[in-house]
Amino acid sequence: MNFVEELQWRGMVHTVMPGTEELLNKEMISAYVGIDPTADSLHIGHLVGVMMLKHLQRSGHKPIVLVGGATGMIGDPSGKSEERNLLDEETLRHNQECLKKQLRKLLDFDTDAPNRAEMVNNYDWMKDFSFLSFIRDVGKHITVNYMMAKDSVKKRLTGEAGEGMSFTEFTYQLVQGYDFLHLYQHNNCKLQMGGSDQWGNITTGTELIRRKTGGEAYALTCPLITKADGGKFGKTETGNVWLDPARTSPYRFYQFWLNTSDADAEKYIRIFTLYGKEEIDVMIAEHQAAPHLRVLQKALAKDITIRIHSETDYLSAVEASEILFGKGTAEALHRLDEDTLISVFEGVPQYELNTADLSAGIGIVDLVAEKTTIFPSKGEARRMLKDGGVQINKTKVSEEFIADASQLLSSKYLLVQKGKKNYYLLIVK
Repeated sequence: MNFVEELQWRGMVHTVMPGTEELLNKEMISAYVGIDPTADSLHIGHLVGVMMLKHLQRSGHKPIVLVGGATGMIGDPSGKSEERNLLDEETLRHNQECLKKQLRKLLDFDTDAPNRAEMVNNYDWMKDFSFLSFIRDVGKHITVNYMMAKDSVKKRLTGEAGEGMSFTEFTYQLVQGYDFLHLYQHNNCKLQMGGSDQWGNITTGTELIRRKTGGEAYALTCPLITKADGGKFGKTETGNVWLDPARTSPYRFYQFWLNTSDADAEKYIRIFTLYGKEEIDVMIAEHQAAPHLRVLQKALAKDITIRIHSETDYLSAVEASEILFGKGTAEALHRLDEDTLISVFEGVPQYELNTADLSAGIGIVDLVAEKTTIFPSKGEARRMLKDGGVQINKTKVSEEFIADASQLLSSKYLLVQKGKKNYYLLIVK
């Protein structure tokens, strides 16, 4: 597999340094992507870089994930208007271990092959580097003129974004450049990849390698992912879409991809899945012929949910989705964990009940027309009950039904359905 060609048809190449493709076709090399360990989980914004490494490994080359333990203590000015908070070593180490656990699902770290993935932390080689040694061995090779010509620096210094920049952030590109030099010298790493906003930092590294060793190193960047409507990719009303199920449930994760627009789905399925070009072309044709079937969104959500979480989580998410749209069963509803239940019925009207309300049992008419206002009157409630239009926990009930604590979902919820589409969640406290 030709790595650069693979990225190109997937729409994952923004800028590539001349000679990169020839180098990759000539020999097995190592290439790296940097990830700042500012949280104990990756979010989907990190997936573009990880997918670049995945395709690199599939092409026979060695992927290196550089966790920026040192650079995470500084903060990258690229694309940001303010300095980020600095992290302590204990937090960085914890975050690193969490990230590696997630990355094991996406890259092969455990094979015996020479191109097995590797994780490194730049804190390991930067922590004992004295300031004097750094400005003597690294700083003298890169001029201030060169550093100030970078867009990320110019924007901050001219006040286009934020209130200037500190010396700490100004030196960021030197530290990142030294990372590339270190990996070039110790890990046979000849290529650094990242988002297009990283081009300036990456080329500082290639320049440092050239000036200090006389060697050649290369750079490749991918476009920054955007949404068709101009919104920021990976952001929802509740914040980032995380890979950690404790931060973003598998159901919410699945729903994020399922709810992408047609234009975005056509782009994302190339970037975030491992489907081949012919498969994707067929899916796009099927989708264009019948957009209402959402072929692309379903394929995208399936592939990525299984790879990030599991097939079981994917099937549970599909089952949960069907419950909301009237296809689910009572058995499926009872299988939902509390987090998924809350996610599925987020936004439906809710009513609170006291434990005492259910302790002796309560008739369905009193429940839906007196304890709550699901029905405006008992007469209307009785009419719909007689017609079979009321369900409790996805089971039709009659006027004789008595609700009690034994029927609660996750020991605290009752789901009332009026007609086909109107849901109400009763919460017992």
